[in-house]
Amino acid sequence: MISDLVPSRRALLAAAADLLAAAGIAEPRREVLRLWGGMAEENPIAEAFLRPEQPATPAFAARLLAAARRRASGEPLAHVVGRTGFRRLLLRSDRRALIPRPETEGLVDLLLPRVRGGRVADVGTGTGALALSLVQEGGFDRVLGVDLSADALGLAAENRRATGLAIDLVRGDLCQPVASGSLDALVSNPPYLTDREYAGLDPSVRAWEPAAALASGPEGMDATARLLDDGRRVLRPGGWVAIEVDCTRAGACARRAGELGWAEIAIHADLFGRERYLLARRSATP
Repeated sequence: MISDLVPSRRALLAAAADLLAAAGIAEPRREVLRLWGGMAEENPIAEAFLRPEQPATPAFAARLLAAARRRASGEPLAHVVGRTGFRRLLLRSDRRALIPRPETEGLVDLLLPRVRGGRVADVGTGTGALALSLVQEGGFDRVLGVDLSADALGLAAENRRATGLAIDLVRGDLCQPVASGSLDALVSNPPYLTDREYAGLDPSVRAWEPAAALASGPEGMDATARLLDDGRRVLRPGGWVAIEVDCTRAGACARRAGELGWAEIAIHADLFGRERYLLARRSATP
């Protein structure tokens, strides 16, 4: 154990790593460094390496050990630190919305070469990650973030204020609040797990992230099918849709898009080679 009064930085790191290791957290030292780096402007992580024998303040030691205990209990790292990275952004993250995943960043890369202007909606915006990235990296006239959860919209509003990026936030069920023919593009990371898959999730996800952002009916297709159906209504002819899908159901999603009359349907792989994204274009016919 370390002194509760004046632990050295080296001893503090070791004690926090021991807490995580005892809880079975993989790479405990690396996680402690991320906790430290995410928490303390007054104690930059470089100081822990340059002057490891210098004492940490009791207040900071108490904060770091409390954070390590939260992480050891299974709380996601992004929630403990209170923020997470997404493309060029640093976003507030807590249990009000799904933690943005690196895979979701690929939707921006797929959409921007095809459409960079006009109006776009991020349906199921959560933290606002996709909507804010499209404002930052695109040249859109208007970016809309839609979510059914008032809590998620509150979190997206906090990220809007923190980043200074202009997005409009609207509460509604998928495309329901969006006017017909008003969009040039639609992007979404909808829930796509089956009810059974959701029940089998690791508690570190199931206990901390909203079920509504993860599970989508017995086949995992409810939200995606509704997006593809109503998406044709809200897009102008020639408009694009980019949706993250479950890799095991990408083919089924593409077939559904074809049945509904979408054109230029393609499935794209993520960085790990998994079929992760559905891209399609609204045909000129109704």
